[in-house]
Amino acid sequence: MSKGILVTGASRGIGRAVATAFAARGDRVAVHYGHRAADAEETLSQLSGEGHLLIGGDLADPEAARKLADAAEAGLGGVDVLVNNAAVATSAETAHPVDGVSYADWQRIWRRTLDVNLVGAANLSYCVARHLIGRGVPGRIVNIGSRGAFKGEPDHPAYGASKAALHALGQSLAVSLAPHGISVTAVAPGFTATERVADRIDDALRAQSPFGRVGTPEEVAAAVVYLASAEATWASGTILDLNGASHLRM
Repeated sequence: MSKGILVTGASRGIGRAVATAFAARGDRVAVHYGHRAADAEETLSQLSGEGHLLIGGDLADPEAARKLADAAEAGLGGVDVLVNNAAVATSAETAHPVDGVSYADWQRIWRRTLDVNLVGAANLSYCVARHLIGRGVPGRIVNIGSRGAFKGEPDHPAYGASKAALHALGQSLAVSLAPHGISVTAVAPGFTATERVADRIDDALRAQSPFGRVGTPEEVAAAVVYLASAEATWASGTILDLNGASHLRM
């Protein structure tokens, strides 16, 4: 049976791959974007099937998050799966090593990163979960975390901290939402070959994994589709590492 899927940050990369994977299964997908409207429209145009829609909004704004959840709920005829993928990612523009930025820039980058990566995901999870509870139906929330939550991000500490907090948020929600039939899980990808980081992939990055390569968005999407399935209900609370054995944790 077709499900309603809301994927945040679906303009490119992992988000686009996740949206594409769900659409290929016959699901209806809400493609969210923060600033890359043209890229999101391209994602939408590539989706197979019908019933998809495009929704924009800055997740750092609590009211925008609420409106996004409401629009997806109405446009899809109900959101059954939320994939929290949107994030302020690591880049030269968001780098903030302690010895490399001013205090003002340190505060600015921390605030923006946490507002999108953590608080935005929390607000959207709340709104989608309330819709599911109101309809009295089970649902799934899948968070896109990061290997950096465990390995560390010395040049992007706010990113690493936000992803660690996102993992913790998901586990708390997994406990609190289980009585409502809502499963909450996360994937923690390592370095993944997306358009945004294509120029950063070199032999040193490939060598981090004993497979001698980096991950693909499609590999992450396959894991998300599984965790969103009914068969994965018992995996609620799981944080699934997807890093090609480049970082192992106990």
